[in-house]
Amino acid sequence: MDAMWVVALALGLPLIEISLFVTVGAWLGLWVTLGIVVGTAFLGVWLIRRQGQKTQSTLKAALGARSNPSKALAGDVLVVVAGALLVLPGFFTDVCGLLLLLPPVQHRLIHLSARSVARRTNHHATYRGAGDGLAQLHEDEIIDTTWEELADGSARHPRRTRH
Repeated sequence: MDAMWVVALALGLPLIEISLFVTVGAWLGLWVTLGIVVGTAFLGVWLIRRQGQKTQSTLKAALGARSNPSKALAGDVLVVVAGALLVLPGFFTDVCGLLLLLPPVQHRLIHLSARSVARRTNHHATYRGAGDGLAQLHEDEIIDTTWEELADGSARHPRRTRH
């Protein structure tokens, strides 16, 4: 993220939250407004705690099955971010946090993130792979490698087997 965007976010977010506090507070009243802010903070803390426990069990199950937990963990991370946004006082962050709890929004963000990572990884592999013998891998391709350390400290190239 560019430094200019960070500064704009740091200055703009409090202004948005203050204006929403004033507007919503005038519309709903002080006690209802404070009740919503405190209630969403408790909801955020509860979500973070629950998601932490769920993430541990997800990781254990994925490691036990020797499967890739990245998609499940991506959803778990989004729920934790949603919880953190709900803990922050303010209506804008609460709405953003609640949106992150919706499965279609989660799927879209995970898809966009995966595409961005894949694009950067492919660009990096293509750039590094020019002339150094790196092959492009297919998504479902597995490469088994073995290595051994020689007594004299010299390096030996790994044996690779494509599946």
